Amino acid sequence: MIRIANGQGFWGDWLEAPVRLIEQGPIDYLILDYLAEVTMSILQKQKAADPKLGYARDFPPLMARIAKLQKERNVKVIANAGGVNPVACAEEVRRVAPALKVAIVLGDDVFGRIDDFLGDGLAMRNMDTGAPLITIRDRILSANAYIGAFPLAEALATGADVVIAGRCTDTALALAPMIHRYGWKPDDWNLLAAGTIAGHIVECGAQCTGGNCQVDWQSIPDLANVGYPIIEAEPDGVFSITKHPGTGGRVTVDTIKEQLLYELGDPKNYITPDCTADFTTIHLVDAGPDRVRVTGIQGGPRTESLKLSISYSYGWKAIGTLVYTAPQALEKARAADQIVRRRLLQLGLAFDEIYTEFFGVNACHGPVAVPVDDPPEIQLRIGVRGQEKKPIDRFTRELIPLVLNGPPTATGFGEGRPPVREVVAFWPALIPRDRIQTTVEVVE
Repeated sequence: MIRIANGQGFWGDWLEAPVRLIEQGPIDYLILDYLAEVTMSILQKQKAADPKLGYARDFPPLMARIAKLQKERNVKVIANAGGVNPVACAEEVRRVAPALKVAIVLGDDVFGRIDDFLGDGLAMRNMDTGAPLITIRDRILSANAYIGAFPLAEALATGADVVIAGRCTDTALALAPMIHRYGWKPDDWNLLAAGTIAGHIVECGAQCTGGNCQVDWQSIPDLANVGYPIIEAEPDGVFSITKHPGTGGRVTVDTIKEQLLYELGDPKNYITPDCTADFTTIHLVDAGPDRVRVTGIQGGPRTESLKLSISYSYGWKAIGTLVYTAPQALEKARAADQIVRRRLLQLGLAFDEIYTEFFGVNACHGPVAVPVDDPPEIQLRIGVRGQEKKPIDRFTRELIPLVLNGPPTATGFGEGRPPVREVVAFWPALIPRDRIQTTVEVVE
């Protein structure tokens, strides 16, 4: 049996979680999941501005913090912290923690290969709309293939203390140690499906140990010290989900079920680069305090394609707010909204969308929210979105003047004009599996 703990569910998760997982009890592997689709475009921009960036910058300081204990307890770390620059990430880890042996997995970043793919006749159509990628070619910000667990297992086979990848699947982080330790083969579909589902359960960190839980959430103990999940994986594909004794949170069939439904499409055909998994075959049993045993999982062959995660610019947006106080707070807010809209029209500004919200219209009286005739205050929120940045920027200069030249009692303007932000959209597509080749390198 091996113990695989997940200490990060996203970039920005609790910094103390991975440290406590190593300190508070035995584990064999510590996995850390940093990436989301929008994160890749942010990292690509950072790398374009500075070739030494493009990775999760929280990761190297964490490695420096835990390096000594990690080596003493022989814990292997696997993370997708490499983003779009695993080499730079590994070099920084080696700089701050020189005692650690680091291996990287390359090949997922295809940002520089898009034109080659298009030239070879690969349409890379949007999986939701069917539109060909060429329609947004000039707006692409990042492009990565989701890679699976076998390249990560290959990296573990180098004897590395730390394995750093880019855009692998979240589930691959947990599956890779099982492949490495137990020698599972590419056609061991049921075993791979079991490891995949184990990875799916823990990929969001404490969301399966009581965090963000709807079931009797008020009684969940000590969320301030919530324990993060640990997979206890066996060679036959059976596994348990637990956490360190004495930590907060809760592990029950209910908490596991909630996480199993996360980002789930067809439950009989959960597709990953390594296999397909049938969630309808999962059997869950409460096997003791804070322990759920998972058995019965079946899977099938992997697909001939890999999924591409492509992000692209979708224009610009800005959202501004003002607060109006009683009396007639709602009337004032509505008048202010109309003034802004008339002024934008007079300026000849056009937007793809302009949207207004009035927060505070309803108040709670008993079990349901009911309208209030004269609420004590209303927050006016106006947002605009468009393809050109200049009109959006001009909009940001039309809200604050209302403090003195609009309806009375406006407040809540201390932060000044709202910022203009780029809108990043997601383009999912498929590519033949043989077009993506991964490599493993040890960074000395």
